[in-house]
Amino acid sequence: MSRPQLTRPGLNWDVRITDTTLRDGSHAMAHRFTEDQVRDTVRALDAAGVEVIEVAHGDGIGGSSFTYGFSRTDEMTLIAAAAEEAKRAKIAVLLVPGIGTADDLRRAHDAGATMVRVATHCTEADVSPQHFAVARELGMETAGFLMMSHRTTPEELARQARIMVDAGCQCPYVTDSAGALLMHEARARFEALVAEVGSDDTAEAWVGYHGHQNMSLGIANSVIAYESGVRCIDGSLCALGAGSGNSPTEVLGAVFDRMGISTGVDVLGLLTAAEEVVRPYLQRWPKMDRNAIVQGWAGVYSSFLLHAERAADRYKVPAHEILARCGERGLVGGQEDMIIDVALELAAERTAS
Repeated sequence: MSRPQLTRPGLNWDVRITDTTLRDGSHAMAHRFTEDQVRDTVRALDAAGVEVIEVAHGDGIGGSSFTYGFSRTDEMTLIAAAAEEAKRAKIAVLLVPGIGTADDLRRAHDAGATMVRVATHCTEADVSPQHFAVARELGMETAGFLMMSHRTTPEELARQARIMVDAGCQCPYVTDSAGALLMHEARARFEALVAEVGSDDTAEAWVGYHGHQNMSLGIANSVIAYESGVRCIDGSLCALGAGSGNSPTEVLGAVFDRMGISTGVDVLGLLTAAEEVVRPYLQRWPKMDRNAIVQGWAGVYSSFLLHAERAADRYKVPAHEILARCGERGLVGGQEDMIIDVALELAAERTAS
């Protein structure tokens, strides 16, 4: 099968920062974003020079459901509002095959999204080609999330990235969904993907990194990513995201600026966006508490946090024990319904003892 002829998105800077406040942050907000919050955040990020702003339900377009949590405002309304406010930035959406559909992607494109990030488990990239094909038909820029990247070897992760690139992905991502990757583990994965697709002007694709702060390594791993040839890096204002949150966009901007690495963003503008726009509407500030640290330590999908805390309250078992058991069982994104089973099992064990 011949590879699709693609034009990679041009980088105007050394590192292209994508802000995920309005998508990954949806987890921490229990998917309760309002249209005004989206508009205000997009205006602030756009003014600060952020090139890509992701907007969607935390589990991607189509994620508003009983299993993952219902959105307060229809996500297509939020995407359209974001597209209306963005003067320079691209509006991106996340699509998880099996949650979002090709029709959802077409609706998101009609609402104003010009980029899609197709997310699969790190060993299941073979479910993504049809979605990349639809995105290409629509003329959208494409990226691919290899979620829970700690759960496979660097070599296998590179093979999975190859599947995505051959299907039309312009930027495969090392996605540390659990915030579990230690620095040497992250470097090995970055180097494997860069070796597979390249990093210079003749490369087939860019390589990206999406980090979480459960082990407090999102920023450090972002620096290692750049040193390894990664050129697209994610963050969220105030770290707003699942688990203990994402690498804070405002800190990424400041750190790269101190290093003399161009991102094209205004650091003071990011700090203003974080402090004056996002912080006032935070329902909870993502933090490295016991539950979130257990997620990174045990390698548990970051979006399990609120689900586990609700189950803990309902069945009177500690959330960190639920999360640790989820890690022992190797649960992955899309298995949120199993959290209830784990909580019931722990409750039964406590009753029996």
